[in-house]
Amino acid sequence: MTTHTVGIIMNGVTGRMGANQHLARSILAIRRQGGVPIGTDETIMPLPILVGRNATKLKDLAERHGVEKYTTDLDGVLGDDNYTVYFDALSTNLRVPNVRRAIAAGKHVYVEKPIASNTADALALYHEATAAGVKNGVVQDKLWLPGLLKLKYLVDAGFFGRILSVRGEFGYWVFDGLRQPCQRPSWNYRREDGGGIMMDMFSHWRYVIDNLFGEIDSLVARGSIDIDHRVDERGEPYLGTADDSAYGIFALKNGATVQFNSSWCTRVRRDDLLTIQVDGTEGSAVAGLRECWVQADAFTPRPVWNPDVQQPIDFYADWSRMPDNAAYDNAFKAQWELFLKHVAADAPFRWNLLEGTKGVQLAELGLQSWRERTWLDVPELV
Repeated sequence: MTTHTVGIIMNGVTGRMGANQHLARSILAIRRQGGVPIGTDETIMPLPILVGRNATKLKDLAERHGVEKYTTDLDGVLGDDNYTVYFDALSTNLRVPNVRRAIAAGKHVYVEKPIASNTADALALYHEATAAGVKNGVVQDKLWLPGLLKLKYLVDAGFFGRILSVRGEFGYWVFDGLRQPCQRPSWNYRREDGGGIMMDMFSHWRYVIDNLFGEIDSLVARGSIDIDHRVDERGEPYLGTADDSAYGIFALKNGATVQFNSSWCTRVRRDDLLTIQVDGTEGSAVAGLRECWVQADAFTPRPVWNPDVQQPIDFYADWSRMPDNAAYDNAFKAQWELFLKHVAADAPFRWNLLEGTKGVQLAELGLQSWRERTWLDVPELV
């Protein structure tokens, strides 16, 4: 058995997402399973080193997960040839300069989204990585969620006929910290620190729409700062300056209409934290993070509008749950394995920094639409 060791500089993993999804449930899970197999006699083994600004947090994280190495010296580890991949899970406003340093050091780069705070910076990173000849990728985890994989299967199988519309509902109530602790980092609610749900979630919705439903032609969007007084991690009050709710309508080139509501100020009464309903001429589906329910044309009831009587139809009864006909891994881990194959075995990997730039572009256009209160075209990135 031949083992290809890939050293990974993991910067910014003391935060919730980096520690849980990327370190514990992806890289360390891959190590526990014996690496990423290539054929029958080769495997790729990731070797992480944790990087950050707080040595105490790094030490605690490393000891908790049994990681041998950590450092606060990013430049030092960027100069170490034992580490060929740089991963960035920092807050958005810190990402560009650090990824740029990694590219200049000749490291392959894999980054969380959004990859930048504006389209120009994001596109510049893509061009710099291409010119340097380093492999690059952006996290687009929702494509590997079981619910969305089932949706993709239905689309590819032609279940919907012609897709007419898509409606997405995302979010939950994030406490303001006054009576109950906030369950998201405070920088998310400060525009000056790179926060804002439109920049965050429109970057997701771009790759979801592109990969499942079609190219976006134009959009109109509105954001809102619903709760502007919050308390941070240290118990200090602060002013929320970034949008915590965002609403978008996206017109696709194929004629379908996609709507996404995203909010950290909504209480959930639906199947999951994210639900996506797809309606087509031949059938409909509603997908959550893991489950997907379908209703074909032949099983669609015939409602009659009459508000004066109790509704006689159980609108849940004629939907069928799709079976789990495949084994579904953690979505972040699934994409990490593909990127490691890309780095070590030159396997195809199309979710690069240009794809990440498209997400930033959509978010930036959404913010512009909100400011100008108008529809905007979504131009092709050149």
